[in-house]
Amino acid sequence: MALRPEHEIHTRRKGRNIGVGLMLAGFVVLVLALTFTKVTSGDFEMPRAEDLR
Repeated sequence: MALRPEHEIHTRRKGRNIGVGLMLAGFVVLVLALTFTKVTSGDFEMPRAEDLR
């Protein structure tokens, strides 16, 4: 019961999935970096309770 060789479409799909995964990971890293930069800069402050009304 030998494993069949992978079909060409599966090879292409795997390559595309890896590319999409890398792009998604890059986007997540970009959002985290921007968030970290905004929070650690001196001008960020939590909204006061009276501003929320």
